[in-house]
Amino acid sequence: MTESQLLTADLQRLRDAQAREPMPGWALRAQRLRKLETMLREQRKAFAAAIHADFGQRPVEETDLLEIFPSLSAIRHALGHGRRWMKPRRRLADWLFLPARTELRPQPLGVVGIIVPWNYPLYLAVGPLVDALVAGNRAMLKMSEFTPRFSALFAEQMSRYFAADEVLVVNGDAAVAQAFSALPFDHLLFTGSTAVGHHVMRAASANLTPVTLELGGKSPAIIGPGARFEHAVERIVFGKLVNAGQTCIAPDYVLLPRARIPAFIEAAGKVLAQMYPALGRNGQYASIVSDRQYQRLTGLRDDALAAGAQVHRLGEAGEDAASRLLPPQLLTGVTDDMAVMREEIFGPLLPLVPYDHLDDAIAHVRARPHPLALYLFEHDQELVDRVLARTHAGGVSVNDTLYHIAQHKLPFGGVGASGMGGYHGEAGFRTFSHLKPVFRQARLNGAGLLNPPYGARFRRMLELLLKRG
Repeated sequence: MTESQLLTADLQRLRDAQAREPMPGWALRAQRLRKLETMLREQRKAFAAAIHADFGQRPVEETDLLEIFPSLSAIRHALGHGRRWMKPRRRLADWLFLPARTELRPQPLGVVGIIVPWNYPLYLAVGPLVDALVAGNRAMLKMSEFTPRFSALFAEQMSRYFAADEVLVVNGDAAVAQAFSALPFDHLLFTGSTAVGHHVMRAASANLTPVTLELGGKSPAIIGPGARFEHAVERIVFGKLVNAGQTCIAPDYVLLPRARIPAFIEAAGKVLAQMYPALGRNGQYASIVSDRQYQRLTGLRDDALAAGAQVHRLGEAGEDAASRLLPPQLLTGVTDDMAVMREEIFGPLLPLVPYDHLDDAIAHVRARPHPLALYLFEHDQELVDRVLARTHAGGVSVNDTLYHIAQHKLPFGGVGASGMGGYHGEAGFRTFSHLKPVFRQARLNGAGLLNPPYGARFRRMLELLLKRG
């Protein structure tokens, strides 16, 4: 059988199992979530070791903080609220149809497909899986071929904790990913680059499969005139350097008052020394995941340098292509025609873009595709409201970076070029459910008054409806 035929057979097995139990009760949903929690707790160290091996260097602390913790937190949140999310939302019917009743009845979509990226291969598999399971679905996951050790281990462990017709994990190259995205899922969630997102959406459209796309883009950090400047620099450096910048919502570039650029460079150097002392030797700064990504990043930097930009390396560590260690570097003098200002960076390069007035910074953001995240550092509420009202972004953190993604009561997703749809918490439950509208007619009702033949009584009723409408 071809890879496509094998995947189709796997999907059919999951569909058949879902058909036998199309509306699983809370007890079964909770059991599945607890199995996932047990697996994460029992395999925590093995997962971190596999991710470390795939990256070359990925600190265990970052895996615990940025992957294990949010995954467990998402499970606990779903266990605490899922029973309530399942309940029908009862509504009154419109006045004309009283005493009829209406309701929205959450129903699992069926089988959900999840395409997992390499940068956070655990959390970006488990996060959407939690939402799919609490909504009562079964799921197939396609893991990234760029984290082969973790992907193989995750598939092996999932098969120990879950039946193959419950949750199935698939591994393989780009051809497998292409065949996977062409399957007729009931919903498909993809996290990755905008370029690949185009192909995924095109493949899904052949089956009219609804998609959630989490893509990325160039997420700006704006330092406003009323910001606590040192705090802003510290939070931007933190958001940029965890996982060595290989984060879809990492600050991609900084918009700041023109006169503050030298101060930013100096403050960033101090922050780096505090967060990553002896950066090249302390084992707490992640490597770039692959030679290809390392060469892409150094190419972006070198292209900007050749075109007239200035590079300000932070810290004393040198570059090491063998271990793919790329120290943090600030770029000044960048222009729009440089590749580093056109492409999502996804690494520890941070351009500094000056502005003279805050409205210039707003105009800069508005003139470009909508980013996945926007970070604003400002304490004047009027200015905060102005930026929020005049810009679009998938999500926003004010006076911090990254942490809007960790809020279970906020959906996570993009807008425009940075994606479509959202998930996390109840928003994820709704994404992977159909809120089926149900109308319940009362035994005694006036519906027959609108039946033909259309005589004088009907016309009087119609006039009343038109006046009330």
